[in-house]
Amino acid sequence: MVNADGEGADAGGGDPMCVDENAGAVVGADQCEEAGPQGGGAPVGLEGTSGEGGQVPVSHPGGGMRVRGATVEEESEEAPTVQGSKEGAEELLLKVVYSEEEAYKLYCDYGHHTGFSVRKGKQSYFTGTKRIRTKDYFCSKEGLKEAEKLTDENFNDPHTRTNCRAMVRFRVNSQGEWRVIRLVSDHNHNLVRPEERHLLRSAKSLIAGRSCSAADAVLYGGYQLGGVPSQMAASTSVTKNAEAKQDLLPGFSGVTRTSAVGTGELQSIVSHLKSRANVDGMFYWDVHLDRAGRMSNFFWRDGRCRMDYDCFGDVVVFDSTYRLNKQNYIVAPFVGVNHHWQTTMYGCALLADESVSSFTWLFKSFLEAMGNRQPRSIFTNQDQVMSNAIEEVFPNTRHRIAHWHIQKNAASRLGALNASKAFNKMFTKCMQGCDSESEFEETWTAMLREFKLQDNKWLSKLYKLKQKWCGALNKCTFDGGVENEPQCDSLSNIFTCIVDKSTSLSTIAAAVDKLTEDWREKEFDEDVRCCQRPLSCIIKHSDILNHAAKVYTHRIYKLFETYFLDGCGATKFKALPCEDSETYRFEMTMQGRGSRVCTVHLNMSTMQLTCSCSQFETMGLLCPHTLKALSIKNVGKIPEIYILKRWTRDAKQWLFNPKQYESSYQECMDDETGYCNHAMRYAYDLVTKSEGQEELRRSLWEALEGGEKELEKYLENATQYAQSYAT
Repeated sequence: MVNADGEGADAGGGDPMCVDENAGAVVGADQCEEAGPQGGGAPVGLEGTSGEGGQVPVSHPGGGMRVRGATVEEESEEAPTVQGSKEGAEELLLKVVYSEEEAYKLYCDYGHHTGFSVRKGKQSYFTGTKRIRTKDYFCSKEGLKEAEKLTDENFNDPHTRTNCRAMVRFRVNSQGEWRVIRLVSDHNHNLVRPEERHLLRSAKSLIAGRSCSAADAVLYGGYQLGGVPSQMAASTSVTKNAEAKQDLLPGFSGVTRTSAVGTGELQSIVSHLKSRANVDGMFYWDVHLDRAGRMSNFFWRDGRCRMDYDCFGDVVVFDSTYRLNKQNYIVAPFVGVNHHWQTTMYGCALLADESVSSFTWLFKSFLEAMGNRQPRSIFTNQDQVMSNAIEEVFPNTRHRIAHWHIQKNAASRLGALNASKAFNKMFTKCMQGCDSESEFEETWTAMLREFKLQDNKWLSKLYKLKQKWCGALNKCTFDGGVENEPQCDSLSNIFTCIVDKSTSLSTIAAAVDKLTEDWREKEFDEDVRCCQRPLSCIIKHSDILNHAAKVYTHRIYKLFETYFLDGCGATKFKALPCEDSETYRFEMTMQGRGSRVCTVHLNMSTMQLTCSCSQFETMGLLCPHTLKALSIKNVGKIPEIYILKRWTRDAKQWLFNPKQYESSYQECMDDETGYCNHAMRYAYDLVTKSEGQEELRRSLWEALEGGEKELEKYLENATQYAQSYAT
């Protein structure tokens, strides 16, 4: 059988069995030995005919015959066979390892050095036992997928199977030694370039080391419940309440049992966070104490969260609608969207209540964890207490009420009216479809009048907050498209699938960590796809589309392509005179979308563009109207000032090196605190990029050693100069 993670389960205690971990097919052990990396891992048929008693004689690669059901005899050592190039194979053939994990890592290291990803394959067992006898590992492009046609465009896509024959087979002897007995080294597809090897999936899986479940993450993931010095916890949490810290950490002497959460439960969550901080040098966590000196609220984020916030933290969605029944705690994540328009994590909190003090503490802790950089927009549910805390802590941030929350409340507040398509159409237009404040007011008034809702208290209260949810009143506020993307509409439910609501706080924290890693795995997949799979433009010879395909991620390019087709294929325009000869003005009307007119201004000398629809200001992508204007004037490239880096393939490159901006670099050099913060983040980014590839790790280490020698040489010269000056 094959478990949920694709790992081969034990095949029972009788005959030697072989488990194909990818296809899920179970075949005889001797069949497995004969079945090289065939397409899809199909088993090879048994040779011979049935003998007496129904036993089937089977051919054996070492010579001679064996009978199924008979005892497996110890076999003599046989020389490993290599098919294909022997370059780089010698070390692999000479290595001896002592576990399945070591064997997998050994072949992964070989694959990463060569430039391919690894997939686990079949395994066989000694007769009558559950001890592995042989184990196969394949190139990830082994086999063929059903109903997938191989083309020039998808052949080198890392997710396309090409029936690659590259593989390795380990045999385990009676001493538990794992040795390579067969190696096929040639591939039928392009290998990954050295600078992209850290993006290989198997490289990522070795680094992450995620458990199968939240409980496993706590029990087996290295999160020991204790054993971490209290000084480590004190150094990783940045709470200003020093007196509370002294009472909190040494054995939690200041904590008393509450009716909701006991001391053991609190110690468990703190131990979990301390363990994370011990592994991740940039991990941040904080604890809030109530008036009685008891731990009440928790916040944490790892180093990658900080990196992602630096790249994409212009928009934050904060959700506090998920409550645990057992402890009555609130699981409150801070999330956003990355350059692939996917959900990304910035941090998470466990809150004991929804008081002003709790929210104020949390937002201050979040702000401090992110280097005091406020987001441009923050989306939350409709909560006045939270709104007050946001106004205090994020005075420069635009607070928005998420549309998913309004629609969720409408279902309970408006009853049967929600079934009316006419009402929902007008209600949705009020939220997102109006072009101006006057249009919104007209639509809202008409909706109240038509459905007799003038006295509805919930709608009256909602109207007073219109500045926080009406799209027409937020046309110049960047939102990253979170209100338009279906994936982001369900952010309020992201934790409902993790664990049961009675789960402990530490298990919830581990589950949040695992969910975060799952999201990062999806981002990694998209990064690989963008690096290795070229996009084909719908109009092959369009200069501006080809330019967009080179700079944007695949997901964002497809969105850009849709806007381009709408603009150039379904937009009427009227050119209007301008006083400036370098400036052009157009009135644009989208066909089949009413009589809405958008005005575009284009300055050809500065390549400045403006459109009355304000899509670039809110989404960061040029709208169909501006793209139509560029097409009219035969502009073949997207103007540089309208390529938002957060949507590009290079969104995470060079972000942490202040030298790219002279002003930032000078500020960094002049201020000790700024220098320390920039240097740590820069180094952390380089370390995380290099940890998946031995060659890159060695290169970075050599660079650090070279820097250390230069530093020591400088300090030695400075000391000698100071001594000579003193004498």
